[in-house]
Amino acid sequence: MARLSQPGARPLLACEISAGSVIAARCAHKPPHVEMFSSRSLRPGVITPALAGANIHDAATLRTAIQDTLGPLSGKSRDVIAIIPDSAIRIMLLDFESLPAKPEERGPFIRFRLKKSLPFDVDHAALSWEVQSSNGRIQVVAAVSPSAVIGEYEAAFRDAGYSPGVVLPSSLASLGMVAVQHPTLLLKIDPLNITIAAAENGALRLIRTLDNPRGYEVTAAELTEAVLPSVVFFEDTSGKPIEQIVVSGASSFREIAPVLQQQTGATIQELLPKDLGQNISGDKIPPSLMAGVVGALLG
Repeated sequence: MARLSQPGARPLLACEISAGSVIAARCAHKPPHVEMFSSRSLRPGVITPALAGANIHDAATLRTAIQDTLGPLSGKSRDVIAIIPDSAIRIMLLDFESLPAKPEERGPFIRFRLKKSLPFDVDHAALSWEVQSSNGRIQVVAAVSPSAVIGEYEAAFRDAGYSPGVVLPSSLASLGMVAVQHPTLLLKIDPLNITIAAAENGALRLIRTLDNPRGYEVTAAELTEAVLPSVVFFEDTSGKPIEQIVVSGASSFREIAPVLQQQTGATIQELLPKDLGQNISGDKIPPSLMAGVVGALLG
């Protein structure tokens, strides 16, 4: 699994696999914008994202969906940012007093810290991390998943003829779309989970992934119940109120927004990419579901 961020030119292509769809987009760099995008639906059961056991149950169907979405966009490009479900990766924030000076020594140091917190063998897991500072503290954003799980998704892209040089969880990819100088909460809704991420001054401050049996049809009351503990925790630990909540993936945003605003006092916005370019597939897709690929390409 690639690092959470890395120097150098990023791929022109991004492709997100979720339990219900494959979505891809291509960007141009001058000026940075999405040129075109494509999507394909997946029938239930093709993918069941999880940290344990097989995630991909119909490799042939997934391979075809990846080829159908990326093929019209890719041209000669084969490098792609692969975006995978949050439920297939555990994202954790770790506080340290110090870290080894040599980068090659940091991985084992972080793995040792993670061992007691995860229900799988961390020594043989795929691990990415990014170091950020927080009020004089050293904080690490760690993304970790069993190597077999990450290997499944990487193999799906390679089988389709593409090279997944960068792998990102969906919520972190989506944060690339969000301006987070002021305390901001991202709610990322997918068919299986609600991911809640708080960020401030360009740094991640909190992240949780919750089960979501209601899928995209989650109600305002259910979403508020899921969100409020994270809002209270952030405000108690930081001493600052959440000023903005951005929502991605809700099918009933107009009903959800006023309830969230009343309960939290924050400004509520839907995470909607602008200037998406041409829809090559012709399939209609809610714009908020594009947050992952757009954030990965332009964030």
